[in-house]
Amino acid sequence: MFEGQPKGLFALALANTGERFGYYTMLAVFALFLRANYGLSPALAGTIYSAFLMLVYFFPLIGGIMADKFGFGRMVTTGIIIMFAGYLLLSVPLGGDMMALIVMLAALLLIGFGTGLFKGNLQVMVGDLYNDPQYKDKRDSGFSIFYMAINIGALFAPTAAIKIKEYAETSLGYSSNDAYHFSFAVACASLILSIAIYYIFRSTFRHTEGGTKKDAAKSVDSGSAAAEELSKEETKQRIVALCLVFAVVIFFWMAFHQNGLSLTYFADEFTAQSAEGLQAMCFNVWNLVAVIFIVYALFSLFQSKTGKGKAISAVIIGMAVCFLFLSYDADGSITVSAPIFQQFNPFYVVALTPVSMAIFGYLAAKGKEPSAPRKIAYGMIVAAIAYALMAFGSFGLPMPQTEIGADGNPVAVHVADVTPNLLIMVYLVLTFGELLLSPMGISFVSKVAPPKYKGMMMGGWFVATAIGNQLVVVGGLLWGAVPLWVCWSVFLGVCLVAAVFMFAMMKRLEKVC
Repeated sequence: MFEGQPKGLFALALANTGERFGYYTMLAVFALFLRANYGLSPALAGTIYSAFLMLVYFFPLIGGIMADKFGFGRMVTTGIIIMFAGYLLLSVPLGGDMMALIVMLAALLLIGFGTGLFKGNLQVMVGDLYNDPQYKDKRDSGFSIFYMAINIGALFAPTAAIKIKEYAETSLGYSSNDAYHFSFAVACASLILSIAIYYIFRSTFRHTEGGTKKDAAKSVDSGSAAAEELSKEETKQRIVALCLVFAVVIFFWMAFHQNGLSLTYFADEFTAQSAEGLQAMCFNVWNLVAVIFIVYALFSLFQSKTGKGKAISAVIIGMAVCFLFLSYDADGSITVSAPIFQQFNPFYVVALTPVSMAIFGYLAAKGKEPSAPRKIAYGMIVAAIAYALMAFGSFGLPMPQTEIGADGNPVAVHVADVTPNLLIMVYLVLTFGELLLSPMGISFVSKVAPPKYKGMMMGGWFVATAIGNQLVVVGGLLWGAVPLWVCWSVFLGVCLVAAVFMFAMMKRLEKVC
């Protein structure tokens, strides 16, 4: 899985892991913070939440255009500095008045713009590592590893957000609303780690940073000169194909990023707030890490070519199993907090990435691996299945309810105790869809984009994501306005329509692969 990859991949992946850890720590509690701290309605909180997500994924277009002119590495560094300023503002507890709201919105703008300079350009640099002919067949697997690294950061984020908030409340004596800001401050520390990794290992990927004649010469030597000779017609075909893919992924992200909005509302108001036995073990992030070790060690056990390698793998498996056995408490019960459900998606991504790579590797060896556009279409179908499960599990549930709290603000009421297994299963299915669509989509863009427009086309991928994120607000608008099963059916429907469109355009898309 990791063999034969360029060294720069691991450095860039780790730098991204640090940044994503901070981002997802903040995002895990952000929607609940908006409602608790400012007394916002679900719809208005959803509007701010989706607008922020839109900015985070729209600004990479601007960042990509700037990077095509000034260099990718320069924009990555500038982006981290701007993000740090935004998170620093967000981490200051200013209360819930209008001035505090304005400062919070300014912080979101800085975070969005900084992320726009950082995120897309870092991924272009990853793609350019594979311009070297010796790595060209490793592109898809490389992006799968990169995507897995993102989710390692995201895996620990919900637990970090909850624990630091609880520490601020119980040990430092901060109010519940002010304690949220300590979760946001985690992002500042993670960015320091991210930029440190970036510069310590810069030598392994410096040739991809762009912005100098020397970098351009290296790029030509690594095999990109031939790609510059695209005809106007071929360039047009590639851009059109990419735009068709962009149009489809809008609806995936509209549905997928309900994890931080309507699905979190569901976890908060309709899902049981306690668990016991095996189910309780699922909410401890270290148990999930143990499962990940078992999965990877099993692959190593069967793939290792030496007895020593197999023995080490067996020991790791044994230790992880013992840890899980000792963690089991048949009679113990734990409290389940709504944001913790967001750890399951990154857990599944990290645990299932080697499985998906093995499956597609086997299919590739047989000459039957689906093309990237076909994988994207399958991902849309899988996402539709996830929301079919939510719709089925929500039949007969009451409408969401609110009451006026002691501070005069509306407070969401917990009205049902649906088993946590529903959301755990839904996140599993959504992750299957994500693994089919997201890393493959990014790889497709890096491969198909005309060389002169790489930054802009990668920015286009993020603009499509931005539009989808803006449409996330639909979940907030539907929350409390229609029965829950209708809310989930909307996302089911748009995913199916997008999948049908993708299959209709398949010949045109596969032509440029």
